[in-house]
Amino acid sequence: MKSFLYLAPLLLVFAVVGVSAYVRLAPTDPARWHVDPADPALSSGRGGVLVRPGGDLESPVFAEAPAALLARFAEIADATPRTRVLAGSVAEGRITFVTRSLLWGFPDYTTVEAVPEGDGARLVIYARLRFGDSDLGVNRARVEGWLAALAG
Repeated sequence: MKSFLYLAPLLLVFAVVGVSAYVRLAPTDPARWHVDPADPALSSGRGGVLVRPGGDLESPVFAEAPAALLARFAEIADATPRTRVLAGSVAEGRITFVTRSLLWGFPDYTTVEAVPEGDGARLVIYARLRFGDSDLGVNRARVEGWLAALAG
């Protein structure tokens, strides 16, 4: 029994390190995350947000071409700490970003497209988490911040 009391903290440390390593090192399949954010079958669910007509948020219409709007969005997202492009490009017309949390490195995926709307364009965005059931509103806040920066 005494030996277990000595081993328990060590086992706990190994468990925490193991989970942390898995979260940070688990392979990411771009085909799973680089999806059409306008797909009507998608649901924001817990820990996610959909920006599109009828979604959780609606993007304003910007007075610029879709490619120019997507390029501006990409600059803002690229400047966000711990965010990188997972797949896609402005030339492709769709980009998926992965943003990792500071402490544990939990990945959140955000896919964005700019679509024509009248004489301008609007964004269609699908942001979601990979692990767990809740991100405490982090994805929504990040997307709202990016949209505010675009409008600013």
